[in-house]
Amino acid sequence: MVERESRSLLVHPSLWRAEELVGRTDWQILLTGVEIEELQTAAERLLQQPVESIEPAGIELPLLGPRLKQIGHDLEHGCGAAWLRGLPADLDQALLERIFWVVALHLGTPLSQSAEGERLFSVADKGYASDDPRTRGPNTNRKLSYHTDRCDVIGFCCHRQAKSGGENRIVSSMALYNEILKQRPDLLAVLCEPFYYLRHTVDGGNDKPWCQQRVFSFCEGHFAANLLRVLINRAHAHPDLPDLTAQQVEALDLVETLADEPHLHCSFRQEPGDLFFVNNWVNLHRRTEFEDWPEPDRRRHILRIWLSMPNSRPLDPLFADNYGSVEAGALRGGMKAKVEN
Repeated sequence: MVERESRSLLVHPSLWRAEELVGRTDWQILLTGVEIEELQTAAERLLQQPVESIEPAGIELPLLGPRLKQIGHDLEHGCGAAWLRGLPADLDQALLERIFWVVALHLGTPLSQSAEGERLFSVADKGYASDDPRTRGPNTNRKLSYHTDRCDVIGFCCHRQAKSGGENRIVSSMALYNEILKQRPDLLAVLCEPFYYLRHTVDGGNDKPWCQQRVFSFCEGHFAANLLRVLINRAHAHPDLPDLTAQQVEALDLVETLADEPHLHCSFRQEPGDLFFVNNWVNLHRRTEFEDWPEPDRRRHILRIWLSMPNSRPLDPLFADNYGSVEAGALRGGMKAKVEN
């Protein structure tokens, strides 16, 4: 929990700046040879099962399991991010998918990421036109703005990396809160008020056309940040919803400007086999633009999982419209699968 809900500077292990994060033991995690062997053996036994049908029961990781439990704790109570390295870079995709899925199951519950109900999602440039309704940030090669996803924790597994670019950047939301409090307390007050979000074009299973969420919020002493500006901008353009005020635009711009300050964000590049998990309530993340390889079998491919965490924090009641539940530890988030009539 943070020290106070009033407009005072936050103090918490999830509050970090770039230089501080680099040396933290809850951030960069090098898997040992025996942990990797245990994980690969468990995944190999599951090769005949469809990935998303694999359940936690029966998957035993006596060596790595306790470490994953600690990682799950640190994602909520530590810096809120974990970069797991050491897996071989040349793993077969089917095996890598099951390794990623097994690790994810030991942390939380995978959620649907599309109207089709996909829980293991492929992040790759699909080449859609900018006005194609299927277009969303993960299926382009564009730079993405700092944002959060609709889950407690998001996980990325690198299968293939781009020719150049495609770096990950993360920034502590609490550090941003403190910076804005010091520089522009008037805009911090704006960011603590609700913003309209239009339903995403790919969120076909959601019967709510829009919702409202705060960028910075508190509930029972717990801090939570949430931001997806593309949906805020779409709400602004919608004829049935109020326009953003000049102050709201200025406040959102300030968040993005500060997040890109080198002393605040951490920049790194996942390599094949790397796993990365980030708590959406305490960190914003983004990806830089990338140039891909011309050969289809070399093109950038990242696997993504959205997780609902068993040790999650309580949320502001406004999040119920988008997350389903706001109670601590509740199964929440993700996109509802579309039911065909």
